[in-house]
Amino acid sequence: MRIVVALGGNALLMRGEHADASVQLHHVEAAARALAPLAAEHELVVCHGNGPQIGLLALESEADPSLSRPYPLDTLGAETQGMIGYWLAQSLRNAGVRKPVLAVVTQTVVDASDPAFAAPTKFIGPIYDRVQAARLSEQNGWTVAADGSHWRRVVPSPEPLRLVEQDSIEQLVRGGTIVVCAGGGGAPVVDDGRLHGVEAVVDKDLTSAELAIALNADRLLLLTDVPAVMTDFGMPDAVPLRRLELAELEELTFPAGSMGPKIEACRRFVKATGAVAAIGALTEAGAILEGSAGTTVC
Repeated sequence: MRIVVALGGNALLMRGEHADASVQLHHVEAAARALAPLAAEHELVVCHGNGPQIGLLALESEADPSLSRPYPLDTLGAETQGMIGYWLAQSLRNAGVRKPVLAVVTQTVVDASDPAFAAPTKFIGPIYDRVQAARLSEQNGWTVAADGSHWRRVVPSPEPLRLVEQDSIEQLVRGGTIVVCAGGGGAPVVDDGRLHGVEAVVDKDLTSAELAIALNADRLLLLTDVPAVMTDFGMPDAVPLRRLELAELEELTFPAGSMGPKIEACRRFVKATGAVAAIGALTEAGAILEGSAGTTVC
C-alpha cells in the first residue's frame, strides 16, 4: 500500500515539556520505531507538524537584538522542516529502515486572498496561562486563543492548494524512497508568476490530505498524542469513537485548532478517493493501519 502519515507536532514535543533538542529527538526516535514496520512493508510518505517548534523559533527571533525585524513565519517553517526532517530521516535509518530515506523542504501554494489571513486559528508555540497570554499579546501584537485549559498564540492558516514539489515527491515514492515532506504543512507561498513566502502556518493535516489525494494513496494516517477521536474530549465521561462514516461527520463538531482539521482532512481524503483514513496515537501506528486501534474514517 501507499500510505501518507501525518505526525502531530505535539507528538514530537508533549505539552509542558522543555523544548530541548534531546527531548524532541527522544520522541522522534520513538516515532521512527513505530513507523519502521510500516516502511518495511509499504510505500511511505511522512509529514509532520511544527506548532511547538515554529513557536519556539519565533520567540527566539523576536527576542534577538541583532535583528531589525523577526524572521517571517514561512522562513521559520522551512527551518523546522530541515530540523525535524533531519531527525526523522536519521532516526528511521537507525530504526532499521533499509529503503532510501529523503527529507524534502516543501513549499505549499496558498491564495493571498484566503480569509484565514484575517482570522488566525493555528496554534503555535508553548502554552501560557491567561494572564501571561494577555501580556504577550499586548507586548508582541499577537492574537491568542484558548487551547483547552491553556492559552497559546494563533496565526493565520490558509488552505493548501498544491505542493510545489508534488511531482518530485511522486517520483521519489515510485522509486522506493521513504519521503519526509510537507513539514508544518509546508512553507506557505503565493504563486503570482513568481513564488514568495507569506506570514502564515498551513495546517499539516490538510496539506497531508491534499498530498495523499494527489499521490493516490491507499491510506491516510493522522498520528498524534491521543488514542482516538473522543466525544467530550478532556471530560471524565469521554468516549472513543472507533469508526466514523462520512455522513456522521456532518453531525459532529470539533475544536477548530486541534481535532477539527484532522477530521476535515480525513473527510476530504475519503470523499476524494474512497479509501480509508484513520486518527490515533503514534505508538499504535500498526494497529491503527489494521483498524484495531484509533478512529477509522470511511
